[in-house]
Amino acid sequence: MEASSPQDQLSDARELDLENSGNVGPTWAVTEAVRLRRFLCYGSEGATYSTKEQPFSLENALTLVQLVEGGRGCEVAEEVRRLWPLGGATCPNASLFALAVCSQHTDARAKRVALQVLGELCRVPAQLFAFVQYRKELKGAEHGGMWGRALRKAVANWYNGQDALSLANTVTKCKHKAGWSHQDLFRLSHIKPANDAVALISKYVTKGWKAVQETYADREISEELVKVFAYLEAVEKAKHLTDELEVVHLIEEHKLDREQILTHHLKSKEVWKALLKDMPVSSLMRHLGKMTADRVLVPGRPDVAAVCERIQDEQALMKTKTHPFSILVASENYKRGHGKRGKLKWDPNHDIVEALDCAFSKCLSNVEGTGRRFLVGVDVSARLGSLALGSSVSTVAVAAAMSMVILHSEVEAEVLVFSEGAMVPCAISGDTSITQVMAQLVQAHNCITDCSLPILWATDNHKMVDVFIIFTSNETWFGRENPAETLRMYRQKTGVFSKLIVCGMTTNGLSVADPDDRGMLDICGFDSRAVDVIRNFVLDII
Repeated sequence: MEASSPQDQLSDARELDLENSGNVGPTWAVTEAVRLRRFLCYGSEGATYSTKEQPFSLENALTLVQLVEGGRGCEVAEEVRRLWPLGGATCPNASLFALAVCSQHTDARAKRVALQVLGELCRVPAQLFAFVQYRKELKGAEHGGMWGRALRKAVANWYNGQDALSLANTVTKCKHKAGWSHQDLFRLSHIKPANDAVALISKYVTKGWKAVQETYADREISEELVKVFAYLEAVEKAKHLTDELEVVHLIEEHKLDREQILTHHLKSKEVWKALLKDMPVSSLMRHLGKMTADRVLVPGRPDVAAVCERIQDEQALMKTKTHPFSILVASENYKRGHGKRGKLKWDPNHDIVEALDCAFSKCLSNVEGTGRRFLVGVDVSARLGSLALGSSVSTVAVAAAMSMVILHSEVEAEVLVFSEGAMVPCAISGDTSITQVMAQLVQAHNCITDCSLPILWATDNHKMVDVFIIFTSNETWFGRENPAETLRMYRQKTGVFSKLIVCGMTTNGLSVADPDDRGMLDICGFDSRAVDVIRNFVLDII
C-alpha cells in the first residue's frame, strides 16, 4: 500500500482504516479531512461528483461547518490556501464559499486568516463578487450588516493591490456578477485609494467617465495616470463609435478585449480580425463557430491558416498546460455546426477541424502520469453516441479521449470494451487517432450494464490494478456481484487497495460507490472539472 504524500495531509492527518472481517476486504475510511477536500474539490462531501451545479449551503457542507464551529476555521482556510495553487485541485466557488464561512465566524483569528487567503488567491472580479455574495447569503436573517471593518478592508486591499492598467482592464471587462458590481464594492468598502491611479479608477467606477474628464482632462498628471486615462478613454470611445475602422484602431492600439466591445461591432469582420491578434487560444477556440458563421474565417484565406497555426502551436499549448479534453470540447462543438442556443449555424472548415485534431494529439503530452496501474472499461452494452451531460460532447468521444489520455500518460494501462459476457481489448497505439478509437467503441450488444465485469476480469486474469475506471452511457445494474463488494474481494485477494471510478456520462444520479469507502467515486455526466476530479481522486487528494 502506498504511503501518503505531504501533498494530501490535513492537520488531523489521513488515517487508513483496514477492515478484514469476513469477505469485505480492506476499506479506506472517509475522514473529516477527506470530506472537506471533497467539498473544496467539487462542492459535495459525498462520493458523487455531478456536472449539474448545486447551490452551496451550510446543509451540504456539514463537515466544513463542524470544523469551523469546532475552532478549526484557520485550518480550513489554510487547506484552501494549500490546494488552490495546485490548479484543478479545487473548485474555486466551493473554496470561496469555505472562506466565506470561515470569515463570518466569531473566531477572530479564523476570520483574519480567511480574508488573508482570499486576498492572496482571488485573481478575477467574478471570484470576488462570488465571495461577497456568499457572505450575504450566510448572513441571512441575522441582525446587523455584513460589511464589517474586516470585510471592508479585505475588499479595499484587493483593489488597491493591483497594477493600475490591470485594474482599469478589470473594472471595464467584468462589470458585474452574482448580483454585485464594482460600483457596489467601491462604495460599500469605503475604499481609500492607495495611489493616484487607483483614485482615478475609483472616480471612474463610482462617478462615471464624465466626472473623470472634468477632474483630470486639464490637470497635469503623471505618466502612469496618462496611460490609465487614455485606456479608459479608449473603452468609452468604443461604446459610441459607428465607424468600425475606428473601433479596430482602438483595439489594436489599446489591446481592448471582446468584452469591451459593443455587440453590434462584433458583427464586423474587421473588428474580429483585430481581436484575433491578441486573443488567447482558449478564447479563440470558443469562438471558432461564430467566426466561421460570420465569414471572418473563409476557406483558403490567410486568416484561416493563421488561426490553424495558433491552434496547433505546441509551445503555447504546453505553456498553458492545455488538457486534451479541452481541445476535444472545442472540436466537437465546432464539428457540430451550430450553437447550443439560438440560430447560429456554420459549415465546419476542414482545415480548422484538422488543426483541432492535431492539437488534441499534441496535448496528450501535457498530461503528467500518476504512476498508478489503470484498467479502463468502456461499456458497449448500449450504443455510445448520446451527449454527455455537462459538456455536450458525445459519450463515445469522451470515452475515446479519456482512454487515449490514460494510455498515453500512464506506464501501465489497459482499455477494454465490455458488455454482458464479453471483454475485448481495445487496440490503441501511439499513432492511433481519436476517430479510429471512436470507431472501435461504436458497437452495441443491447445488454444490461454490469460494472463489476472489468473487476471480475482483472481477478480471473491475475491483473494488478490500482484504478478501475468505467465509462457507460447506460443505466448501471448490480449483476452477478455488487461492484463495491466485487472491488473489496479483489482488494482482499490481491492485497492492492484498488480504486473504482464509475462515470455515468448521461445520468444525473448514480449510486455504485460506497459513500463510506474512500476508494470509490461516482461521476454523473462529464466535463472539464471531471478530468480534475479523477486526477485528484487517483492521487489521494480527495
